[in-house]
Amino acid sequence: MSSRIVAAEILPPATWLLRIAPVFAEWVPEIIERLGCEMVRPLAKEYTLVRVTEPDAMRGSEGWKYVGWNLRVDHAWPCNPVKMEGFIEKAARGLVARFGSEKPQRIAVGALDGGNPYFKQLASNLRGRALQLFPENRPAEEADAPVLFCMVGKEGLFCGLQSAIDSNGVYPGGTKYIATGGPDSISRAGAKIAGALHYLEMHQAPLPEGSRWLELGASPGGMTAELLRCHFRVTAIDRAPLDRRLAQDPALLFLQAGVAEYTPTPSTRFEAILCDMNGDALASLRQVIRLSRFLTDPGLVVFTLKTPGAASLDELDELYRHAVDLAAGQGLRLIAGTHLPYNRQEFTLFFSSGMAVRGRG
Repeated sequence: MSSRIVAAEILPPATWLLRIAPVFAEWVPEIIERLGCEMVRPLAKEYTLVRVTEPDAMRGSEGWKYVGWNLRVDHAWPCNPVKMEGFIEKAARGLVARFGSEKPQRIAVGALDGGNPYFKQLASNLRGRALQLFPENRPAEEADAPVLFCMVGKEGLFCGLQSAIDSNGVYPGGTKYIATGGPDSISRAGAKIAGALHYLEMHQAPLPEGSRWLELGASPGGMTAELLRCHFRVTAIDRAPLDRRLAQDPALLFLQAGVAEYTPTPSTRFEAILCDMNGDALASLRQVIRLSRFLTDPGLVVFTLKTPGAASLDELDELYRHAVDLAAGQGLRLIAGTHLPYNRQEFTLFFSSGMAVRGRG
């Protein structure tokens, strides 16, 4: 970037920005070591700058599932935007000088501290000004299209040109903001499935409205409500009742029963199974496998791998491997597995059943 506009920070070569959720904070040094990276410095609450010598090995390591979002940093500008007059104009013009000739298909700007209203607004304003200045900018339609991702915070501005699928998220930092409270919210689990569906669109075409979902362990109904909002049809199973606000929805069939007791009629088919049950994760997965024979070809499984009681990365890794192997042995192919922004200490696994592959095209 031109030094007359913005002076770039001199970072080590092959520097990456990684988002690792606070639930894994105690293990960040060990995760970075397993990734084969070298710590440069932490940023905000969830981000770490690392030096990467072998990007392919990093992405293929077991530690990669803990990285919710990542970015190869092509440019960094150390500054304090709060104290800098004209930051937005200087930064936007600097971005054009550095990346304009590369014609990114989309510009995405986020805040390193997503809970700080000042930086969220600053990110929005910077994106708006950059869009005015960049030539031939248009929305990206493909997950592998080049995106200019920028993250801004009290530490400065960090930018890179990378596809959404390589970054593990369409939105800067991993996902767009999803409300988790308010009078109309049933539970925060609604944000989890909303984030999962956004994420899944990088890997396959979204399911059409009217698709049939089987939801296991649905109470109190946060995820159910989100699926209904997306105009899906839902068969929900749980011993506990659903929120009464869902009772009159004609697209919902609720069966108050234990999941292990439920078996559909032989002709029943679902396009997708969703499982966010608490308790033993592998026991929950076995119920998903049992019911996966009622999926269409291809069928989708969205499974939350709960990790209660896991006290080390070794235990988490072993549980993850066991779950993936168990599913694969029963014909469920792993599409992707990751930690999503609204997850706790758990991973969201996406599986496909059947011989056909549902692509994005």
